Amino acid sequence: MSYDTDILIVGGGLNGPALALALASTGQRVTVVDALPRDTRAEAGFDGRAYALALASIRVLDGIGLWSHVAEHAQPMLKIVASDGRAGEGAAPFFLAFDHAEIEEGPMGHMLEDRFLRPALLQAMDAAGIAQLSGETVVSQSVDDRAATVQLASGRSLRARLLVGCDGRDSGTATRAGIRRTGWDYGQTGLVCAVEHELPHEGTAHQFFMPAGPLAILPLPGNRSSIVWSETTSRAAEIHALDDAAYLEVLRPRFGDFLGKISLAGKRHAYPLKLTIANRFIAPRLALVGDAAHGMHPIAGQGFNFGLRDIAALAEVIAEAARRGEDIASPLVLERYQQWRRFDTMLMAVGTDSVNKLFSNDNPVLRSIRDIGLGVVNAVPGLRRASIREAAGLTGDLPRLMRGLPI
Repeated sequence: MSYDTDILIVGGGLNGPALALALASTGQRVTVVDALPRDTRAEAGFDGRAYALALASIRVLDGIGLWSHVAEHAQPMLKIVASDGRAGEGAAPFFLAFDHAEIEEGPMGHMLEDRFLRPALLQAMDAAGIAQLSGETVVSQSVDDRAATVQLASGRSLRARLLVGCDGRDSGTATRAGIRRTGWDYGQTGLVCAVEHELPHEGTAHQFFMPAGPLAILPLPGNRSSIVWSETTSRAAEIHALDDAAYLEVLRPRFGDFLGKISLAGKRHAYPLKLTIANRFIAPRLALVGDAAHGMHPIAGQGFNFGLRDIAALAEVIAEAARRGEDIASPLVLERYQQWRRFDTMLMAVGTDSVNKLFSNDNPVLRSIRDIGLGVVNAVPGLRRASIREAAGLTGDLPRLMRGLPI
């Protein structure tokens, strides 16, 4: 049987291209179908978006040949400070502080702006000879015992050994395969922007737990920081509708003055926050990766990091199957991927959901419990070190790429 490609990836955001690079490095022929035009993906203007990449995720980017092209633009995260608080009152006396010096591997992670990561992914795919169909959408898909076939809006038909959905939380690939989802709306919206500030951040990331939701202040190169700010949906809509000056007036008492005066840098964004987990990560000749498989609250900053875990695991499973002469899309092969990733995903989903519920309120009893908890973890070196390694993505059953090893 002839195939147009070995693996067809639907989705050209971040996970799709990263998976394509990982699979191409193992000798697979890969095609990426992207609904957006290439020029849109390649646009390099600063728009305030950035990603907190854990150390294990950086190892993945290094393993697929990408990190050397973006490292100069990344900001190391040398310290993470988490504390309870209220707008205008500053942080509570109990806090949790992680310092990278407490582990041997170096910085716990890096911040990398979207404007550097996306063009680097496109250039790396070009260099690897990965076929890219930009501005194309899938309108139907079907599978049989030997192939997955998709029909594109342009009328073109493609046959592949394996179809992979990297097309986000509303994955059409999953829907067409009859995969349902479980989850709920948090009644919160994430407000995302970047700010410039007078004083240096010294590579420190801050997480303030406010009654309406967490506020993350994440260091970028220079005197700039990325803001991920959760508010109730109704209040977030009001804030997002404000002009820049009024928006800053709302942000300032939450941000505080520890970095001096602040001003907006780049665009502002708003994203509804919800938990959504695919009931299955696989179907006949199909696998789901990244947000197509799981979407969580950003409170732990694990969105793209967990997508990279999926990528590293799926690429390793497929590479090992190919070396053994197995059908890379057989049920047994795909089940190995699902078993590897599903339990880890459920643990993280329950964890982020529980932390958000515990901290996103102003209940005095819960405030006391969580503040004491932060203080205890901070005071016990063993607990603090374990938490640092968790934040760096160094715990659990890690795929080879996340351990700095070739597939």
